[in-house]
Amino acid sequence: MKQEPDITHPTGHPTAQPLHSWDLDLAEARLMQQKLAACLHFPIQHAEFRWIAGADVACDQTNRKMIAAVVLFDMQSGFIVEKHHAIREARFPYVPGFLSFREAPAVLDAWNLFSQKPEVLILDGQGWAHPRRFGLACHLGLWLGVASIGCAKSRLIGEYDEPGREAGSQADLCDRGGRIGVVLRTRKKVKPVFISQGNLLTLPVCIQLVLHCCRGYRLPEPTRQAHLLVTRLRREISITA
Repeated sequence: MKQEPDITHPTGHPTAQPLHSWDLDLAEARLMQQKLAACLHFPIQHAEFRWIAGADVACDQTNRKMIAAVVLFDMQSGFIVEKHHAIREARFPYVPGFLSFREAPAVLDAWNLFSQKPEVLILDGQGWAHPRRFGLACHLGLWLGVASIGCAKSRLIGEYDEPGREAGSQADLCDRGGRIGVVLRTRKKVKPVFISQGNLLTLPVCIQLVLHCCRGYRLPEPTRQAHLLVTRLRREISITA
């Protein structure tokens, strides 16, 4: 497999060391997920972070380009301090369970534009709650060497009981006899989100951070703002195409 070169951002903010080439077929991607999942660990048991980023990805209407948006919040002030986007050709097919190979390259392009390095990345996607325990949040967290959280709007795998109706209610998301995440109600009487570990953070810390970042909406503010940005960009691209 080809190794992609390391890159340093012009501001001096270094990108992470590439883990693999993106030029993989489905069988190679499956083996890579299994290999990299064994590298994950979750030692961080505190939730005191200032710089929290959110990311979301969409494809354009031709289904040939991936649009990634990343938004950085200063949780101390409560303001957005940076937001960036990137557009990249989709080189991997749409296959459930392998979306990180399709979406991650565009997120990495946008991430490299940050001048302030985020401490945590929250993604609109899965983390540990994945058939091979290596969803988008795991892939990007490990690649970037940053703490990461999967905060998905829908379930990929696992069984659960519906959580209570109050904000903060949660239920275990389980697969093959083990807990792989939680189903978390972030707003009263609103559909829950599916939280799972990406990289470095324990599950209780992931839950605490997501709730801390929710500002009256279903989604944590960093990913909500990233979703708004990527939706606007997708609309603009379709108009000019």
